[in-house]
Amino acid sequence: MPRNSAPAKRVTVSDIAAGCGVSRATVSLVLRGSPLVHVDTRARVQAEIVRQGYVYHRGAASLRRRASNAVALVLNDLSNPFFAEFAGGVDAALAEAGYVMLVGSTGESPERQQAVLASLIEHDPAAVILSPAEHSDPARLHRVLGAHMPVLVFNRALGGSGDTDDAPGNGWDFLALDNRRGARIATEHLLAQGHRAIAFFGGHRDSSSCGERRAGYRDALDAAGIAPDPQWLVECAPTRLEAAHQAGALFVRDPAPTAAVCYNDAVALGLMSGLAARGRQAGRDFAVVGFDDIPEAAVATPPLSTIAVAPRERGMQAARLVLARLRGDDDIPRTTVAPAELRVRASSLVAPPTANGVHA
Repeated sequence: MPRNSAPAKRVTVSDIAAGCGVSRATVSLVLRGSPLVHVDTRARVQAEIVRQGYVYHRGAASLRRRASNAVALVLNDLSNPFFAEFAGGVDAALAEAGYVMLVGSTGESPERQQAVLASLIEHDPAAVILSPAEHSDPARLHRVLGAHMPVLVFNRALGGSGDTDDAPGNGWDFLALDNRRGARIATEHLLAQGHRAIAFFGGHRDSSSCGERRAGYRDALDAAGIAPDPQWLVECAPTRLEAAHQAGALFVRDPAPTAAVCYNDAVALGLMSGLAARGRQAGRDFAVVGFDDIPEAAVATPPLSTIAVAPRERGMQAARLVLARLRGDDDIPRTTVAPAELRVRASSLVAPPTANGVHA
């Protein structure tokens, strides 16, 4: 009696990738019809698919995605303590619901962002939480993520710093910080201390979050009848090191600003270091307010006044919004705005100097 032959081994995506010398992510993009793959590479992958007899079971792929217990988190700057706190909140809320977190960091590079997303999609996450890199192209993001992937965009509207209020998530759910109001109340606080020459320090104006914070800063100055000097708007990468390096830009003209609203806490802490290197001290010679309220803000020297947005709680909120989307709670993309409030500490509690250089 003839013996049964062993069943044929099922051809996998890994087999196709090995056969034509590309990554699994590239094969997956070809299978999903993504235009991100070069035409020559696409032809090579398709030829290998035919040669090995690979059959793409779209129903099974869809079922795997629905059953996935992973959510991908892609951040624009993992070195920023704000995002470490945010990621911790995402992870805690996902774990509570029985999900795990996959993490990628783009370092503010749209090209790196495309590669990270393509790689993470290969792991079939149930959803994606994305804090976009500066200059992200919404169309490219839609192509790599596909039409059916649940996505939550965090903080930065897709499309830049222009008029994005009509569709800030570009067809996806959007969790925003109250950037404009936060910067306005930070500026109002400095005005209440008697400051009139107030800088906005840090960030890039073509980032939507920076644009919103600058708008709030201008709102407060406009209400006080103050026209900001263009020299008071200092751009720099939103990092501590770059902010420290750029601190001197505040003092290139006389009279110089006596206070600054900073794009974020990392920038504010860097500015405080830059001031110290120039013989000045926040809270004694210059008033500083940050934005975020990272844990270090309360224990800095001096403690940093800031706009508190509770980064860990925002991470938990982001995860819960994504989980609600996975449950099918709503079909329409939603925008949620998280609150912002002022935390007054010693770094801003100084009045501007009088005409003779003495602080009031």
